[in-house]
Amino acid sequence: MTDLAALPASVRAALHDEPVPDWRSPTLATLTEKRFSDPAWIFERKFDGMRCLAFRDGARVRLLSRNRLPLNGTYPELVDALSAQRTTRFVVDGEVVAFEGRRTSFARLQGRLGITDPEVARASPVRVFYYLFDLLHLDGKSTVDVPLLWRKRLLRKAIAFEDPLRFAPHRRADGISAYRQACERGDEGVIAKLADSGYDGRRSPNWLKFKCVRDQEFVVGGYTGPKGSRIELGALLLGYYDGRDLVYAGKVGTGFDEATLRRLHERLSPLEQRAAPFTRGLVRENGARWVRPELVVEVGFSEWTRDGKLRHPRYLGLRTDKDPADVVRETR
Repeated sequence: MTDLAALPASVRAALHDEPVPDWRSPTLATLTEKRFSDPAWIFERKFDGMRCLAFRDGARVRLLSRNRLPLNGTYPELVDALSAQRTTRFVVDGEVVAFEGRRTSFARLQGRLGITDPEVARASPVRVFYYLFDLLHLDGKSTVDVPLLWRKRLLRKAIAFEDPLRFAPHRRADGISAYRQACERGDEGVIAKLADSGYDGRRSPNWLKFKCVRDQEFVVGGYTGPKGSRIELGALLLGYYDGRDLVYAGKVGTGFDEATLRRLHERLSPLEQRAAPFTRGLVRENGARWVRPELVVEVGFSEWTRDGKLRHPRYLGLRTDKDPADVVRETR
């Protein structure tokens, strides 16, 4: 348990009375090509998982994705662990992950996505962990205006960290070494956070992404038919939003196994429509099948070409936790 009255006066002044909220918009990191070390910043591991906010108000625990999808049935063991805490009113932010060896793997986590029956989830061979990195509410007080390092201190005291709950560690100042070591381990990268910042609840310049590899989400606007021994579909036609325009970004035809191809085809077939949803960018695909832009996928790639297309794209997974309208081209 945490005694908020024992906090320094400057920290207590940033607390605000409130009931446990029904929702809190997550703070999102901004992509940057800069790599830096700075004592005013902390540096955390970038996980290859699924963002999850947890709300506990007495006996009620709710897990929500970043686009407010309920996740209690998908991760019942996390509900159990949060329900067992002595602290009964809190909101925490973190990432649900599965491991492939020592690396977090979104591809591995795919085995849990879409499951809504707690008993089916409990029987899954995919073991998950919830890495917590922020505290947004505690014991009737909003903590979003409390400086980040104090929020993390409160988080560490408020929650009893035993698997599957894990505290997301950080290091001070030396971001360049943190980034280099993350890439050597095969991690996604590093999240740099301004140590005295509040919780913005939007895409923020106070949280920055140092990525080891390039990947981002794209909206599926269509697909091509299979060729040769391929089943169900050949490639996904991808786009992102620039204002109201859905901009064509190219296609991805690698990274699929047969089970994935079947699942994607099952999701895409009901969305088929006659007209292309892309409003910018030339699509040169004879016989393309167009779909309503409702599915979001994660794709890795080497770089953007001069004409705005993906080079060496590879399918990484379906992102049911992302709203298509939020998918934009990530820039520096």
